[in-house]
Amino acid sequence: MPTRVRSTRPEAAPSAAGRARTVPELDALITTCRACPRLVAWREEVARVKRASFADQTYWGKPIPGFGPVDASILIVGLAPAAHGANRTGRMFTGDRSGDVLFAALHAVGLANQPTATAIDDGLELVDVRISSPVHCAPPDNKPTPDERRTCSPFLAREFELLPTVRVAVVLGGFGWQALFSVLTEGGWTIPRPRPKFGHGARVDLRHPDGRRLTVLGCFHVSQQNTFTGRLTPAMLEEVLRDARRIAAERTMEGAT
Repeated sequence: MPTRVRSTRPEAAPSAAGRARTVPELDALITTCRACPRLVAWREEVARVKRASFADQTYWGKPIPGFGPVDASILIVGLAPAAHGANRTGRMFTGDRSGDVLFAALHAVGLANQPTATAIDDGLELVDVRISSPVHCAPPDNKPTPDERRTCSPFLAREFELLPTVRVAVVLGGFGWQALFSVLTEGGWTIPRPRPKFGHGARVDLRHPDGRRLTVLGCFHVSQQNTFTGRLTPAMLEEVLRDARRIAAERTMEGAT
């Protein structure tokens, strides 16, 4: 279980993201951020008070960096860490029911070595996939604000820049869709006008002036609200992930020829 230790390094603001030269360096910067007072107060209160069922555990209680190989061809963009999931375990989608659904689907389509994610040291490995989010701190009621998304956006922008092998982005929900397209617009990608709308099964194929190609796929978020009501089923999620894997393989082959 991760130990919550305050870093002795200076706290990083999102504006420092551009100075990160590698993904691990960016991840380290993210974990020191205290830019959003509301989110800092909430994540630390949750870590201090805890849920009764986790009373004997030490919560992470800090921003959550991305997770997965730095040479991945698929990037999954979520929403924000769960208060008693990632905010407790220190890893994206780990230790909550949303993660149970996501990792089971990733395993089913060959993108993870196991179907469960319970702790940061549980042996889980992603295959050709990295997971990130537009907001890196757990928000009250699982609802970050647009201002908090904009404040955190330099982290997502720099992470995308440091992942040149990404060919497909799978976006879980409209909040992440808005965040990613803002980052892509600022990054010089040619975005259709009007900006494409989010929807489950939405697909947008993009080109960068430097020749890079990216496919963005929309998927309903793996929230309990969606999975418990049947709005998002395991079969629906697996279909999107299989499409992502197929498209990424096609793009990789095109780049090799």
